[in-house]
Amino acid sequence: MSAALQLPKVWAVSLAQTAAWIERKESRAKRPENARVSKAPAAEPAPNLGFYRKHTENLLRRYLYASTQVGRSPSILSEPIGRGWVSSHPVRSFEDAVIFVLDVERCLNRLSALDRQLLSRIVLQEYTREEAAAMLGMCVRSVSSKLAKSLDRLTEQFLTTGLLIIPD
Repeated sequence: MSAALQLPKVWAVSLAQTAAWIERKESRAKRPENARVSKAPAAEPAPNLGFYRKHTENLLRRYLYASTQVGRSPSILSEPIGRGWVSSHPVRSFEDAVIFVLDVERCLNRLSALDRQLLSRIVLQEYTREEAAAMLGMCVRSVSSKLAKSLDRLTEQFLTTGLLIIPD
């Protein structure tokens, strides 16, 4: 039998959490039995942005493709840029591609430098999380958790600007 199965469960709790728990328990004990706690009406929950991470990654890849197309002269474009893979706005002309690239760059500039580095290394340059962790001097678990949070922040930016639309 494994040694892990024989050990009792050990819970780690900080002193601040314990003090807060004791304080809540004491405040409940002081409250009269018939007194009700008035709760504010629950606000509509925010959509879970973790579901849209793949859409945000696809939108970033589309941004990379469109930015390389915009870097060329419009008369040299031999093929159309094509319809967007994620966005509800089709890109039909060079001007649409320029507007799309500028909108995405504006959203990226609102993020922190670490968020931009993570997104560029992992999503755009397609490094693995291990390679990005070595480049940034971080552990792999930190890179994974911070990448998810930065994708969520970028998704929020895309939602506020209308680049990404949540279907009803």
